[in-house]
Amino acid sequence: MTATPDLWLLPDAIFDGSRLRPGAALGIAQGRSLQIAEAPPPGAPVRRISGILTPGFLDLQVNGGGDALLNNDQSPEALHRMAAAHRRFGTVGILPTVITDAPEVLARAVDATLAAQAEPQPDRSLLGLHIEGPHLSIPRRGTHAPEWVRPFDASTLAHVQLLRAAGLFVKITVAPESTTPQDVARLAGLGAVVSIGHSDATADEVRTLLDAGATCFTHLFNAMSPMLNRAPGVTGACINSSAYAGIICDGIHVADEMVGLAIRARPLPGRMFLVSDAMSTVGGSGHLRLYGRDVWLKDGRLVNAEGSLAGAHVTMAEGLHRLITIVGTPPETALDMAVAAPARLLARPDLASPEHRDAADLLLLAPDWTVNGTVADLLEAQPA
Repeated sequence: MTATPDLWLLPDAIFDGSRLRPGAALGIAQGRSLQIAEAPPPGAPVRRISGILTPGFLDLQVNGGGDALLNNDQSPEALHRMAAAHRRFGTVGILPTVITDAPEVLARAVDATLAAQAEPQPDRSLLGLHIEGPHLSIPRRGTHAPEWVRPFDASTLAHVQLLRAAGLFVKITVAPESTTPQDVARLAGLGAVVSIGHSDATADEVRTLLDAGATCFTHLFNAMSPMLNRAPGVTGACINSSAYAGIICDGIHVADEMVGLAIRARPLPGRMFLVSDAMSTVGGSGHLRLYGRDVWLKDGRLVNAEGSLAGAHVTMAEGLHRLITIVGTPPETALDMAVAAPARLLARPDLASPEHRDAADLLLLAPDWTVNGTVADLLEAQPA
């Protein structure tokens, strides 16, 4: 039997996964959303809301949160803490990320991901696993420990096979310097998303991996060879490609002008997505340990002992707000980057739609594009 809405929410507009729809209404029944209508039915109970209703954000690069860092604690409990910390800021789905480390760290991260999925009530916020390294370039390693950077090997392939056999989404960041086209073809054949990053490669070397099946780039501009007049590098190859590309928008990792330039320059719309690259300080304290060394939060930056940026201290909500109010990105494009583009890369169109969702997965954005809470918060505070 099809449920009938017992309440219609009427915000200023609804982001339906592809466009903002002013005047549209969303039917709610028993704490879940039903269908969108162009207007509430005559005589139906209506609650008007100032602002925008949108599906919650999806973050495909999350190292930690709530003082849990996956590289330090490879357990289902750490994954749940990370997801809960980011939910507080409107991110309803995360791709936990394990960076370059000892082989046993990656193995335990894979085991934790599989164990979390096998729980009686799996956490719907956990979307799979992002393996960022260890198959990277030493010159562009960033904060990744050089002693663990190594060429692609059978062990990593086996981990990806195990995750994919369990039906889990896998994104793996590699560099052309450490990965062959044959490696990429094998990974893509398993259904993993191969992302190019932490690389000092030439544009031609990048295009070889794209031809082999790579479909994404990791944090555009950061830890990649720059775009010069006669050497496009990884950066230029990314911007000119039809591949997906994540980007951090915190005003620190990438200049706001460059974020806007990249968005406008892409040949295909809808291939840029926002990431946080968040560390354990989001929803936690201002300090963490990485590779046994201190990393401190100073003036919004996470800096390690070498003086390098060590991940980010930013939320998707802050990134969206900056995209719209400072970078000048059109709101529909910014929402696509925070919601719909990640859902497309995940092959999860359901996560881009506000229909047939739990009320806790739907956000209410204030007119200034900050997060005002969830639909669940609204229903709990003002029951129908």
